Amino acid sequence: MKKTLFAAGCAVAFVAAFAAVAEAEAKFGFIDMQRALNEVEEGKKAKAKLKKDFDEKQSILDGKQDELKKLKDDLDKQQLVINDTAKRERMGELQQKFMELQQLYGKLQKELSEKEMGLTKEIFDKMEAIIAEIAQKESLTMIFEKNESRILYAPSSMDFTNDLIRKYNAKFTAGSATSDSGKKDKKK
Repeated sequence: MKKTLFAAGCAVAFVAAFAAVAEAEAKFGFIDMQRALNEVEEGKKAKAKLKKDFDEKQSILDGKQDELKKLKDDLDKQQLVINDTAKRERMGELQQKFMELQQLYGKLQKELSEKEMGLTKEIFDKMEAIIAEIAQKESLTMIFEKNESRILYAPSSMDFTNDLIRKYNAKFTAGSATSDSGKKDKKK
């Protein structure tokens, strides 16, 4: 019985000591990926490109919507003077145009969403390598995503978002593209 208690006591002490050592060695950080995406130069360009596409698609939708509104207004004005058959035909045409508008809206929304996902995935993929570099340089055990991890409080010293933005811009902006081509020339 004493041996069992002694063994259990040793195990508890060992676990407590190990936990204390592990806790002392663990170092954490966080990054606000959404802010980083919005602030890196490539992210700003992607956002501008998406905004331009959105505006073009919105213009198309607005034109179709105006056309539909004009058809409805014409039908409302002529409702008392046209016969029931013509009224039904016009109502059918109006309903068909409305369904086409809804389908177009869904299609354009899907296209924008897919384009946004593609552009952001490309940037996030590039960020992963830089995050790994930051973690190694700072001897971090883990880096959390600020918004996904629901971090309610952390000291600003644990925030590596600015480092990520700075390093990303240095590595992937037009200015560094020329230095990258210089590196390629040296390798040849």
